Amino acid sequence: MKLLLTLIAAAGLVACSDKPQSLGTPAQDTAPSAGTGKAYTVAGWKAADKASWESQLKARAQYGQNDYSRTN
Repeated sequence: MKLLLTLIAAAGLVACSDKPQSLGTPAQDTAPSAGTGKAYTVAGWKAADKASWESQLKARAQYGQNDYSRTN
């Protein structure tokens, strides 16, 4: 009887173990401002131009994603 209870307890502990998890995305070797090479981009943005990239992010944050400016 003790052996059966020991086996059940061991099986219960094994079921509670956590498997190791890893992030499956590879490291990015190019700058985000380099672009993706796809044709669908914003009209004022030039690929591989960091200043243009930052300008577009600032405009998007101010006008496209700012709910306060959109509601007024």
